[in-house]
Amino acid sequence: MSIQLKAGLALSSHTFVVGFALTTKKTKSFIQPNFESLARKHGISFVRIERSRPLESQGPFDAILQKISAKEWQQDLEAYRRSHPDVIILDPPECIQHVRNRQSMLQKVAELDLQDCGGKVDIPKQIVVTGDPTSFAGSVAAAGLKLPLVAKPLVADGTAKSHAMSLAYNEICLSELEPPLVLQEFVNHGGVLFKVYIVGDANSVVRRFSLPDVDGCQHVDCGMMPFPRISSAAATANETDFEPRAAELPPQKMLDRLSRELRQKLGLRLFNLDIIREGGIGDQYYVIDINYFPGYGKVPDYESLFTKFFVSLASSKGKNVQNISTCNTEAHATRK
Repeated sequence: MSIQLKAGLALSSHTFVVGFALTTKKTKSFIQPNFESLARKHGISFVRIERSRPLESQGPFDAILQKISAKEWQQDLEAYRRSHPDVIILDPPECIQHVRNRQSMLQKVAELDLQDCGGKVDIPKQIVVTGDPTSFAGSVAAAGLKLPLVAKPLVADGTAKSHAMSLAYNEICLSELEPPLVLQEFVNHGGVLFKVYIVGDANSVVRRFSLPDVDGCQHVDCGMMPFPRISSAAATANETDFEPRAAELPPQKMLDRLSRELRQKLGLRLFNLDIIREGGIGDQYYVIDINYFPGYGKVPDYESLFTKFFVSLASSKGKNVQNISTCNTEAHATRK
């Protein structure tokens, strides 16, 4: 149960208060009792923001953690930011907009020039299609894209519809798609997806089963295959279920550089990258998607990861909270 503070209550210099405005589903998966307990031991308390009340009448807060896209909420939040410029917003709505469009989000990756970091990072060739679906085949040919193509909704707003994707194997089935869409070349990647979860300066990578590789002649008669998202195309697997070479994690130096530069370009502190390795081996990697405030509850020991993050924010604001120098296993022990 979240700690509630009365409006206007003076805060101790040893307490860092995080107000959160999240959906019911996100709250249930993220603000778990073991996380609250660990955070409280280090001077971090969580307060549920009541969206039925003006934000100005709540708090005070040191930081606001939010993932609400409603226009009324964003207007209320902006007014609060103007009157309380010292409050940390995680993350600002105008920055979140960078990753709500699948064309612009990956453009930030394409602009990077990572050198001497153990791997090369790029994005798959892609185009945006709108208008008459019967023209899509011509657009694909003009852009020089090769089949099969992953069709993704242009808008990535966290809804089920924005995650509804398809793998188009031939030109005929392109006319069945519903625009606006991003059409992205499918890159064989050994059936393994790396989800890199970024929390401030830290990152954590988790392997997921992905779509299997496609043979060059398979797409002729297959038509179109819908799937909810790349990492949901197959069940989650244990480490031992992956082909060893394909399951090898990307170089940490590359992930650190990539995470740091994208934090700066996007203006975000809480997001994840979906990364694949071309052919399942080698040093060529592709970022295929970026998500703001993803399902962190799936990350092993996320409680410690976030507690360290909030402690660092508290320290930056001069809050004398208790430091957390090593991963706490007590909270993780109760999780399956």
